[in-house]
Amino acid sequence: MNKLLSIVVAAMFAAVSVNAIAAKHMAAEKGAKEEKKEMKKEVKKADKKAEAKKADGKKAEAKKADGKKEMKKGEDTKKAEKK
Repeated sequence: MNKLLSIVVAAMFAAVSVNAIAAKHMAAEKGAKEEKKEMKKEVKKADKKAEAKKADGKKAEAKKADGKKEMKKGEDTKKAEKK
């Protein structure tokens, strides 16, 4: 009976130890997955900011181009007034 009890206690100890190690391993994987998600979010934010800067630059160029067109139109009216 004594041998049976020691075998049962050893099996219980082994099961608990393996469960604890597995829990740590799963927590580490979960942490790594969360870090990857955070990195992806940061990359997306950076991409959005870069696209916004590009769009702002294009808008500024378009405004400059519109300003040049308006100046040309104004120059045309000045030429017409001179005649």
